[in-house]
Amino acid sequence: LTLTDEFTRRSLAIRCGTAFTSMDVKAVLKAAFKTFGSPTILRSDNGPEFIAHDLGAWLTAQGVTKRHIAPGKPWQNGIAESFHSRLRDELLNVEIFFSPEHAQVLIDAWRAFYNGIRPHSSLQYRTPDEFAALHSATQPSTTAVHSP
Repeated sequence: LTLTDEFTRRSLAIRCGTAFTSMDVKAVLKAAFKTFGSPTILRSDNGPEFIAHDLGAWLTAQGVTKRHIAPGKPWQNGIAESFHSRLRDELLNVEIFFSPEHAQVLIDAWRAFYNGIRPHSSLQYRTPDEFAALHSATQPSTTAVHSP
């Protein structure tokens, strides 16, 4: 389960697991909203964990608008697709994971590298953390959440 800010390209959360329920998604979102604030829009695919009524009602109560990409049209969420490509190329395809806990430790380390050390050409060769710090008060947040 990945959660990214579309404006800053910052990875807000990555959770390792074999399946996620709407309650799992809500727990990740609650933690991210507490740390980073609530986005104005949450974009996701149409997986059952994202279209569940309880998640939709909770997001509405938080003042967050839900947007779903059309089924079979991943280009409608190019930033998340690009992020997933980097995650696969730089971590998932080059590591061997011995357990979900081991995978989560390596993923957390990669996420810290991605946000704080790795510059992005789309951010004028700044890291997502640097870019977020520069623009923290000037742009409303749109967050994309996916379960690849």
